[in-house]
Amino acid sequence: MAQYFVIHEQNPQFRLIHQAVEILQNGGVIAYPTDSGYALGCVIGNKDAQSRIRQIRGVDEDHHFTLVCRNLAELATYAQVNNGQFRLLKANTPGQYTFILKATREVPKRLQHPKKSTLGLRVPEHVVTKSLLEALGEPLLSMTLSIKDQTEDLIEAWQIRDVLEHQLDLVIDAGVCLSTPTTVIDLTGDEPQLIRAGAGALSPFGLTE
Repeated sequence: MAQYFVIHEQNPQFRLIHQAVEILQNGGVIAYPTDSGYALGCVIGNKDAQSRIRQIRGVDEDHHFTLVCRNLAELATYAQVNNGQFRLLKANTPGQYTFILKATREVPKRLQHPKKSTLGLRVPEHVVTKSLLEALGEPLLSMTLSIKDQTEDLIEAWQIRDVLEHQLDLVIDAGVCLSTPTTVIDLTGDEPQLIRAGAGALSPFGLTE
């Protein structure tokens, strides 16, 4: 059964953040808040936890995970980024975007799209998420929290606990997180390509819906 931490969204309690990190480092799968709704997360190195997230979401191997990073320096460890891409990323992070980028050679194959050698990366703007990432010291492997056949968005932590308490190790309650998906932009080509319109503005990338 999932543990349940109520963490202040502006002043996260140090003790609870570190307990959450311990759960992650011990192979746990958590539900945590972001600036675009609640998400599922685990550490990069745990294959079993990664598989559990796929099972919870009901998605196959072609579905991108996202590496949720503290900053651009961390992002560059995992993605191939040229000068033009870096300028775009710098101007639009942190924020409500997920970027599809070519993975570096150091990235394990299981973290990449199996056919394209790409991965999704983002730098979110949420105090609790940033505190969690700082304490963890590495990106979270993550997917948006949405459940097949679930008719209403899970925007409050108690709803998530009710639905998934036997499939998660921890639910972090940081208040209501409106389910506004990130804008997904593919930066692997010569020009930015819109994959999904969401909360992030399209104009910085010269895109329209």
